[in-house]
Amino acid sequence: MTDSPIKTARRGQVFEVTLDRPKANAIDFATSRIMGEVFTEFRDDPDLRVALLTGAGEKFFCPGWDLKAAAGGEAVDGDYGVGGFGGLQELRGLNKPVIVAINGIACGGGLELALSGDILIAADHATFALPEIRSGTVADAASIKLPKRIPYHIAMELLLTGRWFDAGEAARWGLVNKVVPAASLMDEARKTADLIASGPPLVYAAIKEVVREAENMKFQDALNKITKSQFETVEKLYRSEDQKEGARAFAEKRDPVWKGR
Repeated sequence: MTDSPIKTARRGQVFEVTLDRPKANAIDFATSRIMGEVFTEFRDDPDLRVALLTGAGEKFFCPGWDLKAAAGGEAVDGDYGVGGFGGLQELRGLNKPVIVAINGIACGGGLELALSGDILIAADHATFALPEIRSGTVADAASIKLPKRIPYHIAMELLLTGRWFDAGEAARWGLVNKVVPAASLMDEARKTADLIASGPPLVYAAIKEVVREAENMKFQDALNKITKSQFETVEKLYRSEDQKEGARAFAEKRDPVWKGR
């Protein structure tokens, strides 16, 4: 996708996705629809195990919705394509890990996009905000996600004031996993991606489905559903070659060879 605002690269079983739309990596309808197609490709390709999302350049990860496109007539409630805004946060059946390398400003919908990842690594100069309040709109996805990720009163402050905060504060509240020097960001993200890619993909799929589906369930109901193999991914895992391979490798005191089947 050389002429696309979304650049992709396959690095072994890692799928790297770069939002590259100068000057600020803002997302309009066309870009969002391409992102949906890209992440659908990742979801459906059995040879890909982990996605790594970042932004091009050093200043912006993503500021969210393209306000110039909005001024040109694109309504905020229009067609973002499969997966919703940014192609990721509403994509059904995405049972593979997604790492987000935040290389700069992540605000509004850009921060919401980052929150769709499973592991967030930020450059030390990255900054964050949910400024929708200042333009009389609601940060809808963040209003749902943020109070579940960080302390309620901190989430409400950020939503109600729209104030900016730095990478250090983001790490302090647990919004990102770690903060690293900007020059080390992609190396650190790729190191994490490679580690996960070497692991058992069927287990990852089961973890993601269980975590997603159990979010609004009572603990015992979710646990019963797991033990009765009522999650599709758990049932597939328990009947897989990988399940047997894990036991054999342990008994033989060697590293397992995961095949994803």
